Amino acid sequence: MRNKLDEQVILDAALKVFSRYGYKKSTLEDIAGELGMTNTAMYAYAASKRDLYERTVRYVMKRWQSGVEQAVSEKTTAMDRMTALCESALYYLARDTEFCALLRSDPSIFPMFPTVDPYEEINRDSVRMIERVLAYGRETGEFRAVDETAVAEVLFSIYKNFIIHTYVNSEEDYTSRYLPITMELILNGIKQS
Repeated sequence: MRNKLDEQVILDAALKVFSRYGYKKSTLEDIAGELGMTNTAMYAYAASKRDLYERTVRYVMKRWQSGVEQAVSEKTTAMDRMTALCESALYYLARDTEFCALLRSDPSIFPMFPTVDPYEEINRDSVRMIERVLAYGRETGEFRAVDETAVAEVLFSIYKNFIIHTYVNSEEDYTSRYLPITMELILNGIKQS
């Protein structure tokens, strides 16, 4: 009898297939083939294609968040932390071609005007990450007192705008043109006078 596969191995294979074909054209059979297993065996790991897709998106989003948190934790000043957060969040996607392909085929992962956000919990964690950097800056005296929750929501909306232009719409130069201006506005807007 075959050993049970590790969840990460399954999700990596699913990510490869979903990023290649998109959700609609991918099948559990494609993912089973990627794993070298039978179609029947695949059902031991996934109740449905939708279930596996949502788990895959959560997995890749959490991987992205971990990379951003790592970049932020390596900085000591609030200004450097905010810069690391913004830049690493955007440029991480440039290196993760499978995640980018997934975003192109399913922009609802980062809905711009959500009435329903399918990944609300994870996106909420991203907003909290911004709030923590803002609070750290207030505590160290680098940032002025602001409504951290509201400012974090605004900054996350700006981030989603960059994602849509750069990675969903493939406007390659959008980030290089507008990120420096945006960072200057953000940092000058929140820094202590």
